[in-house]
Amino acid sequence: MVERISLKSREEREKLLKEAYFNVFMIPAEAVFVDLLTDSGTGAMSDRQWAALMTGDESYAYAKSWFNFYESVKSIMGMEYVLPAHQGRAAENILFSHFSKKGVIIPSNNHFDTTRANIEFFGGTAIDLVIKEGEDPHKIHPFKGNIDLNKLEDLFKKEAKNIPICMCTITNNTGGGQPVSLENIKMTGELCHRYGIKFFIDACRFAENCYFIKKREKEQENRSIEEIAKEVFSYADGATMSAKKDGIANIGGFIALRDKDLYDQLSESLILKEGFLTYGGLAGRDLEAIAVGLKEAITMDYLESRVGQIENFGEMLRQNGVSILEPVGGHAVYLDAAEIFPHIKRSEFPAQSLSAALYEEGGVRGVEIGSVMFGREDENGNFIPATMELVRLAVPRRVYTESHLRYVADVASEIVKNKNKYKGYRIVYESPFLRHFTVRFAPV
Repeated sequence: MVERISLKSREEREKLLKEAYFNVFMIPAEAVFVDLLTDSGTGAMSDRQWAALMTGDESYAYAKSWFNFYESVKSIMGMEYVLPAHQGRAAENILFSHFSKKGVIIPSNNHFDTTRANIEFFGGTAIDLVIKEGEDPHKIHPFKGNIDLNKLEDLFKKEAKNIPICMCTITNNTGGGQPVSLENIKMTGELCHRYGIKFFIDACRFAENCYFIKKREKEQENRSIEEIAKEVFSYADGATMSAKKDGIANIGGFIALRDKDLYDQLSESLILKEGFLTYGGLAGRDLEAIAVGLKEAITMDYLESRVGQIENFGEMLRQNGVSILEPVGGHAVYLDAAEIFPHIKRSEFPAQSLSAALYEEGGVRGVEIGSVMFGREDENGNFIPATMELVRLAVPRRVYTESHLRYVADVASEIVKNKNKYKGYRIVYESPFLRHFTVRFAPV
């Protein structure tokens, strides 16, 4: 299907932005010309997915669609126990309601927003231990999403008794959609198990990560994506996934596990919060769409097209003089707002300013991944900015054409040429968790 889009006038965009308190999450989708807010649940399903959706079995317990979904997950991840959820953050909530509490530390390469929020909601502390190259927007490294194993072991030596679980996000969304190497995943798993700590993978974009492993780890170049994926998950005790990413579905997620006892314990929480064990808040038709989407996501023709489109988008921006995080990741291009707007103080949120400018100038919606999302205050109320000030332009799967993305690159180029006219923002309202979704701003 195609959808009609239209570009609102400059005056209309300015009015809408002001009415939304300059938070692009709050702008009606019909008023957005090119929507790159997220790649989560925004992709176009294939003919095979639509066909499967029509066969959805809506029986309450152990429906046919559950078995199709289960076999698809198990065949890729090799894990015996699967708990479906309505999306990734619901899976995280169930997992961390079991593991996270006051005094608990949960490390990762980088926790993304909902993961961190769920850990902190239950009282735990989320720690990011990505390699130093992953904190530099312009450092070229094939696997900038890797966990710093030395820092991880140092933490284990000091705090192992307080660390029940270690996470690894693939690809590393917070750090620019950067991949994690197979070697790093293996060594992280081995290190966790040496200290008696469970190792879990945040598998939202596992297929894209496996593609980078195939392309960038020479010894993996002759293996299929499915073979690489099976090895990736073989080192983990479990995984959480939003199937709205590399499941290429509009809704859904799950927890995959090896441990029957843990499965039984989490099952109680799932039934209470989501639904019965075999649907977990999803309709049978959604389970069918995910079952097919997971298989499509690990095919080379799809991945070459998907990752290739993102790389081409990055090249358009480079050629237009727009500073981006390098190298380009698998699902999005990240604009370096700190470099684009050097005149805006970090405490006045340069990435938020760039996000608002993209909509004001061209009707383009991206998302701030900087100090609004990850900044904080210390115990004395001093502002601590995020490591990087980025705006993520996440490309929905199988939706936009090259001409759409070229338009976005041209809009970004005009902003760069006129950068000094843009100002920072101050926060006038925020919630205690996941503030970026509903935060309200006023211009400085």
